[in-house]
Amino acid sequence: MRAGNVRREVREAVRERRMGDRLWLYATYHCNLRCSYCLTESGPRIRDRRELAPEAMVAAARDAAGLGFGSVGVTGGEVFMLPGASEALAELAGVLPTTVLTNATLFGDRALRRLAPLAGDDRLALQVSLDSADALVNDGLRGPRSFERVCAAVPALRARGIRVRIATTVDDQSPDDLARLCELHRGWGVSDEDHVVRPVVRVGRAAVRGMGVVPAPGDILPELTLTAEGAFLDPFAPAVRHGRTDLDRRVGRETAPMIAAVEAFLAAVADHPGGDAERSIR
Repeated sequence: MRAGNVRREVREAVRERRMGDRLWLYATYHCNLRCSYCLTESGPRIRDRRELAPEAMVAAARDAAGLGFGSVGVTGGEVFMLPGASEALAELAGVLPTTVLTNATLFGDRALRRLAPLAGDDRLALQVSLDSADALVNDGLRGPRSFERVCAAVPALRARGIRVRIATTVDDQSPDDLARLCELHRGWGVSDEDHVVRPVVRVGRAAVRGMGVVPAPGDILPELTLTAEGAFLDPFAPAVRHGRTDLDRRVGRETAPMIAAVEAFLAAVADHPGGDAERSIR
């Protein structure tokens, strides 16, 4: 009975646009890059990796599916630095449609072979970060040789039957630069519908550096977000600054059982105005 009530509340909140139906999972805060605007201050030398075990992520997705959620987003850090990532992602996609955020700089021949469980599954997409068609601009934001590695990885991923999306985080790139980036991804066979463009949000490392925009109320759609530190209001909420996580928008410490996290989240969005077809930051 309790689960049925929660499922009805989730569907009503989604219909009223008080929340999205996607569950976000922060797989790890460990990353091989140290992006200038990273909201979690991820990097190669962080001490606290805040990992979610693969089995915990799969269990959360199964519970979410039963409670009315429609998809999963997996982010980090770099997801593919988590041991067993490919197998876990394949399991997740078997439960709900899954989008995986990745910098795509680790996909050498051996790593590409490990992605075999993801091939040919339309329910899974790798969302690859690429911020500019100019290598100097892109690498200045994301790290040395990231442009070169992405340009090698995307065709290789598509050749293996893995769906690819491109995500561009905009700081001060020019319209001409963005147009050239669109030409680049179209040349790889990635459609405009699979290209996400969003601003740098002034949280985490971006806040320390004075980069990006401060979101106004209603700019970010609430989406239940789970990390090793609890359940949060949206995927920008668990921002890290000077090594400490912002807990202002944490809705609960516990993520299992999942139903308790969903109930806490529903309570947090109960008075959200809703109504917008899209938010400006996603």
